[in-house]
Amino acid sequence: MANSATPPPDNTQLHRAVTSSFFGSVIEYYDFLLYATASAVVFSRVFFTDLDPLAGTVASFGTFAAGYLARPLGGVVFGHYGDRLGRKRMLVLTMTLMGAVSFLIGVLPTYEQVGSWAAVLLVLLRVLQGVAVGGEWGGAVLMSAEHARTRRGLWASFTNAGAPCGMVLSTAALTGTGALVGEEAFLAWGWRVPFLLSIVLLAVGLFVRMRVEETPVFAASRRDPAKESRLPLLDLLRRHPRNLLLAVGVGLAAFIAQGTLTTFLIAHGVQTGHERQTVLNALTLSSALAVFGIIGWSALSDRLGRRPVVLAGAALMAVFGFVLFPMVDAGSALLLTCALVLGQSVIHPMMYGPLAALYAEMFSTRNRYTGASLGYQLSGMGAGLAPLLFAEVQRASGGGATLVVSLVIAAFCVLTMVCILLLGETSGKDLSEETETAGAPRPAGAGSLPSP
Repeated sequence: MANSATPPPDNTQLHRAVTSSFFGSVIEYYDFLLYATASAVVFSRVFFTDLDPLAGTVASFGTFAAGYLARPLGGVVFGHYGDRLGRKRMLVLTMTLMGAVSFLIGVLPTYEQVGSWAAVLLVLLRVLQGVAVGGEWGGAVLMSAEHARTRRGLWASFTNAGAPCGMVLSTAALTGTGALVGEEAFLAWGWRVPFLLSIVLLAVGLFVRMRVEETPVFAASRRDPAKESRLPLLDLLRRHPRNLLLAVGVGLAAFIAQGTLTTFLIAHGVQTGHERQTVLNALTLSSALAVFGIIGWSALSDRLGRRPVVLAGAALMAVFGFVLFPMVDAGSALLLTCALVLGQSVIHPMMYGPLAALYAEMFSTRNRYTGASLGYQLSGMGAGLAPLLFAEVQRASGGGATLVVSLVIAAFCVLTMVCILLLGETSGKDLSEETETAGAPRPAGAGSLPSP
């Protein structure tokens, strides 16, 4: 039963919170993943023109990885103030920062104009992108999860569903611009247009976000001094170190797979002979379908529990990693599309969708923003480092060695399976209560949350 100090549920605010989290996530990931797609198809030819193609791809993915490395910093900084001052304030700041940085990338000078300074400025802006998205995810998830009283997995999953929507928009923006202006103009200036459009998305997102109230769980905790923490990070490390480590392990396989499917595979597909547009079309389709996969599997995790859904996804992805590259390397556009749809739209969402609610359930209100953000963003570095690592493996092997990539994916899937088993089930947790340890016994009927 919910804590009596927590106000009764407000469905209007719940729906506003979910809408705000979804659109905020779409905008944040439009900007963040727009860079990912551009790093695979444009930046190596615009900012690293003095390098050979494979080395340019590695350098481009290096700047892409810099954003992921900065995400834990964003999680700690915004998580600290989100646990101290509230979720809503931080979400307004993260969205503003992301929109401004993406616009600046759109006006950045190229290597031909300012030499190596172009790459330096690109890395700096990418780091700021990482800080912004690192603070966004945790707050957006908590806005939905802490407003929800039933079907927490479903409502929280809309934040994760925003990521593939952002991918669809970013890929469509690059694809549409390239089709309209042609290859030469696209490389000269057309790639800037999708980045400049982010300022329009920012205005829409802020309008939606400003209409949402602070979460009732956080508001109730503010009225109880015993639930406040002056240093949420230290409180987290003292009270929930095991949960934090398990959170990182549970999410790693999902992010390794995500980086492989949405970034590395773009460059690999083009290098193996597929037309760039063919690869982008397959990515757009699989990203659109992934929205339904994320929401569907997350809703199922409310009924079956988070653990069985994530376990099944990790096991399937471990096997699928050995099928993925033969399908892409066959040279068939149909097989390429099937590989991306199966991987990104069906299997990956089983691991990724339930993470939103699961991470919220692993920590106490006093350090939930910090804990969920840091666990998610530390594991999220896998999505940034995997393409860089795999591209370097390809460069060193002269373009082959996809078996190594498949083995790495399988190894991290096994790690995720071990961590989710150690963690235990979390879906029956009341977010207004304290969380002391992972792996606590699951209460009867925990497959669905108690009705209000």
